[in-house]
Amino acid sequence: MSVFAHLVGQLADLLQPLFGASAAAAAIVLFTACVRLLVHPLSRAAARGQKARAQLQPRIAELRRRHGCDPERLQRAVLELHAKEKVSPLAGCLPSLFQVPALFLLYYLFSSETIGGRPNELLGHQLLAAPLGGRWADALGDGGAFGGPGLVYAGLFAVVLVVAAVSYRLTKRMMAANTALTGGDVGEQVPGMGAVTRVMPFMSFLTLITVAVMPLAAALYVVTSTTWSVVERAALYR
Repeated sequence: MSVFAHLVGQLADLLQPLFGASAAAAAIVLFTACVRLLVHPLSRAAARGQKARAQLQPRIAELRRRHGCDPERLQRAVLELHAKEKVSPLAGCLPSLFQVPALFLLYYLFSSETIGGRPNELLGHQLLAAPLGGRWADALGDGGAFGGPGLVYAGLFAVVLVVAAVSYRLTKRMMAANTALTGGDVGEQVPGMGAVTRVMPFMSFLTLITVAVMPLAAALYVVTSTTWSVVERAALYR
């Protein structure tokens, strides 16, 4: 952890001439971009996998019609189909899973008073008027919603809302394309799928809660990564 803190501090020092007191925040954005670049090959593979899975849906629907009364046989048939076509149903989860350690590191780093037995100097860094180790509740107690820290969070919330709205439209478009491909009957074959389908487009708006409860540094990572994801999805799934 102390090594990671040192790297973030060094990167902030390099960016200080350009970003001043917000250099550490800029370092986090740059760190996030580097993580997403490393994960991008997995995202491309996930996009190819999702397109392949969408193409398999009519055949899976046919298997459900044939083996709907025998769940075990249906499961084997679906797994055999995925194996035959070399399509992994878990490929879409890998980009998110590989980002969990980076988010955990930032969360811990900006939630700890000491690192390696020494005071955590990174807690003194800010994004404009908001401390990177603070939370939205702290900002509300320090000047209210329209104080300096509160306005920083208002800006982040605005970015999240715009990104979530774009993500909502992308998700709806992709779901409509899948429905057209499958004839609209796949969701009817899976218990509870209809409810999941209705809720899924709104999942991106949950980022608002994440930004509100996490330290600002981790929230900045989430906002940057989510924005990257939407741009990436628009490019990969067009």
